[in-house]
Amino acid sequence: MTVFRKLQAARLALVESGIKKTGKNSFHGWGYYELGDFIPAVHRIFDMAGLCGVVSFGSELATLTIYDTEDGTSVQFVTPVVMAENNKAQAIQNLGSTHTYIRRYLWLLAMEIVEADAIDALPQEEKPKSKPVATLPKTEAPATGKVPTKIEGREGPWNIAVSVDSTGDLQAWIGIVMDAARLALGATQSKEDVMNIFKVNRNIFDKLKVEAPEDYELLMAEFKTAKDKYGAK
Repeated sequence: MTVFRKLQAARLALVESGIKKTGKNSFHGWGYYELGDFIPAVHRIFDMAGLCGVVSFGSELATLTIYDTEDGTSVQFVTPVVMAENNKAQAIQNLGSTHTYIRRYLWLLAMEIVEADAIDALPQEEKPKSKPVATLPKTEAPATGKVPTKIEGREGPWNIAVSVDSTGDLQAWIGIVMDAARLALGATQSKEDVMNIFKVNRNIFDKLKVEAPEDYELLMAEFKTAKDKYGAK
């Protein structure tokens, strides 16, 4: 029987031995296995299986070597050495704590002893939920009730230019814009012409939308009618 087969048999025997946790973290409330909870059972099982475990420490690594006492073959488990730190303890006490902790972890590793993850058992800090940021819907610039004395679309064959004197009122300006747009729509010969009227004079229609939304909607309906007149072409 190989050392690996003996070790696996020892692991199974340890599981069936019914070891209990006696270590208790009083602050966080979770339990853990102390060396004394399983080492006596491991020694009894190893003695019957013909195994022997030897722990050794180096400056950076600690090793648990499990030997087959019959043929001398072995298997090793290695972990980095991390010194225990306790400001109130003497250096030799910290060294003793380091040895105890590392021996415990090496044996837990070798014997596949399962216990709750200490990190997962800690109360997790709840991240504060970010407050939803209220986003206002995008709106057009507020209506001013004032009309530009001159507003003109981009250069092109369907350019519309609207001019009023400085005393012109809003309703007069709206009427001029509506009439000019309708005149242009009446001269179109294709769906492309209808779309170009809107694109070239977009700034004028945007201003109409701000100052007179109902008239704007009425004019857009007329644009749609004019466009639909040419069908899918």
